Amino acid sequence: MIKTCKKLITIAVLFFLLLPSTTCWALSSSNIPLDSPVYSYLEKLAGFGLIKGDVKGIRPFSKAEAARLLLEAEENLASADADKQPFARELIERTHDLIPREVSLRKNPGEKPPLLDYNLVSSLRFRYVYLDGLPRSYERPVHDPGDDGVFGLGSGLRPANPYPSPVQQHGTEGTPLLENNNGVIYHDGSNGELRWAAEAYLSDKVTGLIEPSILIGDDSRIRMNRGYIKLGGGGLELELGKDENWLGQGHRGTITLTNNAENFTLVKLSSPEPVRIGWLAWLGDLKYALIGSRFDKTFTGGVERQPWFYALKLISKPTVNFEIGFNLGRQVGGPGVKNGTGDTLRGLIGGTSADNSNGLAGFELRYRMSWLRNMELFGEFSGEDTASFWPIVESYVAGFYIPRLTDDGRNDFRFEFFQGNQILYTNGTFPEGYIYKGMPIGHSQGGAVQDYFARYSHWFSVRHNLALEYIFTQRGNLGRVKVDSSGNFDANGTLQAVERKHVGRIRWRLPIYGDMDAQLTYGYERIGNFDLIPGAKRTNQLAVAEITYRY
Repeated sequence: MIKTCKKLITIAVLFFLLLPSTTCWALSSSNIPLDSPVYSYLEKLAGFGLIKGDVKGIRPFSKAEAARLLLEAEENLASADADKQPFARELIERTHDLIPREVSLRKNPGEKPPLLDYNLVSSLRFRYVYLDGLPRSYERPVHDPGDDGVFGLGSGLRPANPYPSPVQQHGTEGTPLLENNNGVIYHDGSNGELRWAAEAYLSDKVTGLIEPSILIGDDSRIRMNRGYIKLGGGGLELELGKDENWLGQGHRGTITLTNNAENFTLVKLSSPEPVRIGWLAWLGDLKYALIGSRFDKTFTGGVERQPWFYALKLISKPTVNFEIGFNLGRQVGGPGVKNGTGDTLRGLIGGTSADNSNGLAGFELRYRMSWLRNMELFGEFSGEDTASFWPIVESYVAGFYIPRLTDDGRNDFRFEFFQGNQILYTNGTFPEGYIYKGMPIGHSQGGAVQDYFARYSHWFSVRHNLALEYIFTQRGNLGRVKVDSSGNFDANGTLQAVERKHVGRIRWRLPIYGDMDAQLTYGYERIGNFDLIPGAKRTNQLAVAEITYRY
């Protein structure tokens, strides 16, 4: 890890030297939790046309970045007819209340903050979960047909049907009906969890945060959910510790990196705020993140592995309505694989049959239609491998978001589709796959799957919101193989059953007192051919009641 830190710092310094015309002021601040309503507040303000400088493909946002966007909305609202947008004014006021330090320092850059400042309870969440159900297992043999083309066109970049035996998918769903929860798994029956965050600041240059999580249930324990130190800000920030990350445009999931699995210890170099480089001004605003970590040791099929992991994200926003990004995630090296200089270099670059890595890469687009109530279209393409430069073994996320179904902005709708290639998140060099502590670090639904997600929400007020969600997921329709009665590959068996899952979920958020809010969630799902077993039916139910403070 020390060597990785030195390499990342060297890269950051070199990159920083290329930033002679950066337009952002470096203010160090903590990150906003990925399930905070602040993200939906900022999305709403963008839907009113009050925010145009947002870059959504790298999250979490720092509080300083949220303050930058908030002040942009506030300035644009002042020049607009504010009386016609009362909801926008409410959104601005509530967001201001949640990040007062950063808003104040950005409004008054000449004001010197205290040398030492701290907040022992910067946010808090208590959650009670009742689960009547079992998670799905992602263990499944799948057929890899080979003969890949690009973007679904053409063929021959890999040999057809190169492997006589199927590829093995691994992993677990975790908690049914509650994905993207930092790898926390709630068990059947009653569960409790308390998350509490405390922050400390050295002037405007250094930030520290700890967020322990106390789980109450069958396996009661305390763990550190997030804990890090951050140095710098603006166009160059170094983060050391344990934190969550989300690389991509999707709301329900992305392909490369999400907060579905447990947060891992990392070194991260990033620009929490967009930068603009003079000689690359035609690229517009730029944002980047470089993440390095090392996964835990695993033993799968008698094979010991402990790979290093790194992820890279670059985003360009050449116009106010168009964003394009590049994603890369890769496992490389460690025990049991070749670790010579040449092997490592090939692993870092990837795309050869002799490298010591497992990676996926691709690009994404987001386009905001300002003439259609700022509706957004987005899409992500990713390849599990490369051939002749082109990403192959393709997976996709695509969808749209309508922030203002009605002119007052109190109704919105989003739709999202995910298709994971039959060998997405699998690998021969690292048999465990693209997984951390048993769960995919990318999309929560894993590989060899199709997933449809729709969400409608109505805002009674800024803190009073009701959302209805419907999800349809099917597994087993991609890469089907013949199996025996135990689900193991058998060339003389019968074709795998296709698992189909229908989900209905309701979320109700409302204020209680002061800065305390409550959120109630109820979810119900019906699964046919549960775990790909013909005729197996399963229903799961989930009820969640939580109280949050300044979350």
